[in-house]
Amino acid sequence: MKKTRKPGGGRKKLKPEYDARKNLKEQMERAVALYDSEMSLQAIGEELGLNPIKVRKLLITADVYESEVAEKVQATFQKYRETQDYKTAILSTANTLKLSKASVTSYLPYRKGVYFPSTAEKGKISVGAERQRRYRAMKRWRADPTEENFWGVVVAYAGVKFKTYSGLPFSYEIKKGRSGEYTKELWIDRREKSKSLAWSSVLLALKNIKGEVVDRPKALGDIRGVTYIYGMFYRFGLIDVPDKVKEKMGRPKDRKK
Repeated sequence: MKKTRKPGGGRKKLKPEYDARKNLKEQMERAVALYDSEMSLQAIGEELGLNPIKVRKLLITADVYESEVAEKVQATFQKYRETQDYKTAILSTANTLKLSKASVTSYLPYRKGVYFPSTAEKGKISVGAERQRRYRAMKRWRADPTEENFWGVVVAYAGVKFKTYSGLPFSYEIKKGRSGEYTKELWIDRREKSKSLAWSSVLLALKNIKGEVVDRPKALGDIRGVTYIYGMFYRFGLIDVPDKVKEKMGRPKDRKK
């Protein structure tokens, strides 16, 4: 007699230990680590046994890879995606940019797996992705120096370690209000106490930058919390400091030429 299948039994997995999502995440993390060490896509592919196109797609999924083509493809695709399904949006993007469907897909993140968009919480993204996020925020502000874009820089650097003029380490956090939006106030973490720093003070100091080298915090103005703003601006790459001060403050890590 033919055996009847038990309700809900389903088909057994041939490889129950196989987890595509987990494997993709591990591949992505390894690719990001190698990319962060300034290896080329070709070299990373050879190291991981993958072709460079897949390496690039992994890095795009992790939000650490950028190029003019990638940005144009993703922006065009997202525009069509607002009114079209996934496959149709790919076709529309390909037709608009005169690319093949395969090329368009290669510049988009993996649909299944782990994707860390620019809005993801910092705890969910890699160190490389976090550094890239800061770089992109600064790039946007330099291209269009609006208050909104500078606020984007400040938000991107929340939690990063800075040093004051005298070499004391500090960081800041930005809290969210009931609406879920960030409040325009920075909370400076120094030892066991926290101090608030008003956004208006940061903007005032920004307007007071005169010349590349700023000798001391007070040169930015008689502003509450200016010693912290001085450290922030130096790390942002907005000002330079005297050589003797660099010995205490160290050198900024996020500047890219």
